[in-house]
Amino acid sequence: MSVETETRTMQAIVQSAYGAPETVLTHQTVARPVPKPDEVLVRVHASSLNFADVAMVTGRPSLIRTVMGLRRPRHTVPGRDVAGVVEVVGADVTDLAAGDEVYAEATAGSWAEYVAVPAKFVGRMPTTLSFADAATLPLAAGTALDCVAGVRPGQKVLVNGASGGVGTFAVQLATALGAEVTGVCSGRNVDLVRGLGADHVIDYDRSDFTSTGERYDLVIDLVGNRTLAACRRALTPGGTLALSSGGGGQVIGPMGRLARAVLLNPFVSQRLRPVSATRSRAKLDRLTELAEAGQIVPAVERTYPLSDAPEALRRLITEHARGKTVLTVAQER
Repeated sequence: MSVETETRTMQAIVQSAYGAPETVLTHQTVARPVPKPDEVLVRVHASSLNFADVAMVTGRPSLIRTVMGLRRPRHTVPGRDVAGVVEVVGADVTDLAAGDEVYAEATAGSWAEYVAVPAKFVGRMPTTLSFADAATLPLAAGTALDCVAGVRPGQKVLVNGASGGVGTFAVQLATALGAEVTGVCSGRNVDLVRGLGADHVIDYDRSDFTSTGERYDLVIDLVGNRTLAACRRALTPGGTLALSSGGGGQVIGPMGRLARAVLLNPFVSQRLRPVSATRSRAKLDRLTELAEAGQIVPAVERTYPLSDAPEALRRLITEHARGKTVLTVAQER
């Protein structure tokens, strides 16, 4: 391969269809993206896995295909979280420069050596974190930040799914806001969740948080394994149920449950709030402040090289998530 060809290509994980990761994902040499005027080209040092990636690769729930491509994925390189170094800036970008260490949530394409991202969704990396740790923040910590919006000191907050990617950040963020935090997880993750700052931890194999008689000002449900009625029993009369992710079948997934919450919301005293995480530089800047203050620390369970992305995603699907899984692409600084 000539030097000129090398500068135009990159290594990437390519998705050929929807299905099992080991079947539809391959490690290939592909064309390097060219940034649009409002984008920056980032040399990827690390990316992390999210359940949004599971949906993108498997095409389940089927409803996601209306957005991602009906018969095959519109974006052939998966991956959303990215941490790396700006390689090239688009003609209209004035507030970032080549060499800046950044992180972002891309639409897709971060499981590669390079990814182009709109500059408005790119933030400067926390100086206290490695690329691998920073790559865990954009989607998971950003979602957690939306979940804890409005929490006040002294309030009681419960996180169902406290040991997962979003949950580990939600526990830390609620604690940083001065709440009394209860985490719900499996027995093997009790010490992890307690170490993140939870005041109380419930082992879901031993106790059902909806039947203990305790009432919370905010319940963050990241699992979807309890009915809306059961979750409401765990709320104070004016409490909030924040709903993100969860199960719900192969066709519409969690959307049915979220739609029922929206329809029920006007008729109950409690607030039932589906959380749809949004991307912005302002959110990344806030996460950077929190990380540099030591108020959020990524809980990374496993790290894989880029070429092992199919196996990493397979394990995420088949095993209970414990913190975050990271793909390393370039060498750390």
